[in-house]
Amino acid sequence: MQNKFYVTTPIYYVNDQPHVGHAYTTVLADVLARYHRLLGVPTFFLTGSDEHGQKVAKAAAAAGLTPQEQADRTVVRFQQLWTKLGITHDDFIRTTEDRHKLVVQQILQDLFQRGEIYRAEYDGWYCVPCERFFTEKDLVEGACPDCHRPVDKIKEANYFFRMGKYQQWLLDYIQAHPKFIQPDFRRNETLGFLRQPLNDLCISRPKSRLAWGIELPFDADYVCYVWFDALVNYISAIGYRSDDAKFRQWWPCSAHLIGKDILTTHTVYWPTMLQAMGLPQPEMIFAHGWWLTSGSKMSKTAGNVVNPMEMAERYGVDAFRYFLIAEMVMGQDASFTEESFVRRFNADLANDLGNLLNRITNMVGRYFAGRLPAPAEDALAGAEEKTVWDTVQAAVTTLEQSVTGMRLHEGVGAAIIAVKAINRYLELKQPWSLAKQADKAPLATTLFTAAETLRVAAGLLFPVMPEKMAVVLRSLGLADTTPKLDELRAWGVLQPGTAVQDFGPLFPRVEKAEAKPETGSQKTEVRDQKSEVSQINPALPSAINHPPATISAPPPGVALLDYADFAKLDLRTAKIINAAKIEGADKLLKLDVFVGEERRQIVAGIALYYTPEQLIGKTVVIVANLKPAKIRGVESQGMLLAASKGEKLLLVTVDGELSSGARVK
Repeated sequence: MQNKFYVTTPIYYVNDQPHVGHAYTTVLADVLARYHRLLGVPTFFLTGSDEHGQKVAKAAAAAGLTPQEQADRTVVRFQQLWTKLGITHDDFIRTTEDRHKLVVQQILQDLFQRGEIYRAEYDGWYCVPCERFFTEKDLVEGACPDCHRPVDKIKEANYFFRMGKYQQWLLDYIQAHPKFIQPDFRRNETLGFLRQPLNDLCISRPKSRLAWGIELPFDADYVCYVWFDALVNYISAIGYRSDDAKFRQWWPCSAHLIGKDILTTHTVYWPTMLQAMGLPQPEMIFAHGWWLTSGSKMSKTAGNVVNPMEMAERYGVDAFRYFLIAEMVMGQDASFTEESFVRRFNADLANDLGNLLNRITNMVGRYFAGRLPAPAEDALAGAEEKTVWDTVQAAVTTLEQSVTGMRLHEGVGAAIIAVKAINRYLELKQPWSLAKQADKAPLATTLFTAAETLRVAAGLLFPVMPEKMAVVLRSLGLADTTPKLDELRAWGVLQPGTAVQDFGPLFPRVEKAEAKPETGSQKTEVRDQKSEVSQINPALPSAINHPPATISAPPPGVALLDYADFAKLDLRTAKIINAAKIEGADKLLKLDVFVGEERRQIVAGIALYYTPEQLIGKTVVIVANLKPAKIRGVESQGMLLAASKGEKLLLVTVDGELSSGARVK
């Protein structure tokens, strides 16, 4: 087990209000911190605000404030949002605090005395928004290579950190420590950057141009470059040069979480600074992707920024936290739309999780006077009970691995799969039918098993949705709602006879906005696309469409059928209860489905379009009377239907709620 976990977010500029990008990084850090606490690992979580530099000075001037007043007013927005979002940081550092400024000045003085910092004339291009200097060759069409905005020509004397002398050391270090920069493709980006000569880093700004910053201890006419100042927060907050015991306890950092737009500063500037200081390197620098809307990065200029406070107010804090963690694959870009938010909310939280709690509490109330019944002593000897318990325990293992492997979406997905498995368990056992029997022991075992497995699933989701999962655990009769790993592995934590409580709907469904009716031209466009319904079974011939009577000739390669031939197809709804990749086959997934009460296995070539997690719980349409066929040695007992055009493919599903096994007419 890890002996400690120290996680940081970037410190955020106080020139504007926080947006969903800030919220994501901070919620991500909070969830990681909470999971490590659940695992019993001593944890320290740091966030804060970056309050110096030209952007803050410009924002202050525009608002008619001093820079310090600008910082004091704006930092409150971040602090209030973190309180709203349930962020459990151990420290919030502001770079205008004396405890930070003193450490920065001590580091500067030490590096200057050892010749690591020197004075020289600089003639180059400066980007105000990025607060960085660039050479002529760095520019892209005469603009900043990072933000693509105009740059200013500047010639002045400044102080420089001898960053270039550490280039070969840094290359060797990154190659010797493959986990140092994650994901791997970000590591390759940094290695690519280091193929060019590494210049020394300008670490000062003359007060004549910018007075807002930490004064250089060896030259009062200059202030420290904001990035050199800001990066030091990761060590100043944990006692560097002020509390040796605390610093030794937490450094090196376990994970610096950053956005991909500040990769170079964290994987080139920061490591060389630490090396010059003689300090160990962080264990990991993890760069996550951007939240996109309409395929573009959110920005104030584009007017597509999502306000996290508004989303939390509208849908609830825990639902907002859940969407951020479940929707984004760590390291990749993700799309943020209200439609996708509502879809995931209703599917995962309202239909699966909230409905499950409601079913259990209602049936315990109805059949056992609101108190948890006692299960059979050998409850897990039952096939269905063992299956659902094993599924939930597999989720515990997956989630633990996903936390250490920085793939939280997989762990959260496994927890939701466990929730779906509990729902399926109730459908199989049908406690409403068992209640009609004279012997109530099977009913008692069923409801206790459902409650006990839900307890574990709620514990797994607690770091993501602490408020709502505490409600679940209180509903099941637990006074202590802080989960522990050993209890998630144990059967029988819930006590028979404990009162079960109903606190109302956990996640009331959210109604989607009404879709606008299609115009005539839109309908024509859809018709002209000729999107085809096709089978998704790579071992069998393509499915055949029955064309509308108004079409005089079928599309090329598609034959006209008599209705009698078409009627031979038995099309049924099927509910996917499990999905997994087939080893050695990039395009294939193995699906377990229920067609009514019959369980089947289907091999489908949809792995390029759907992840296994996305499929669990979906009600799809299959060809149910197809002869079984073996694909890559795995038997397939049916065929899925899907609509496809070009590179896009969507499974054919039913409109609204419909049980599996229904005939498609």
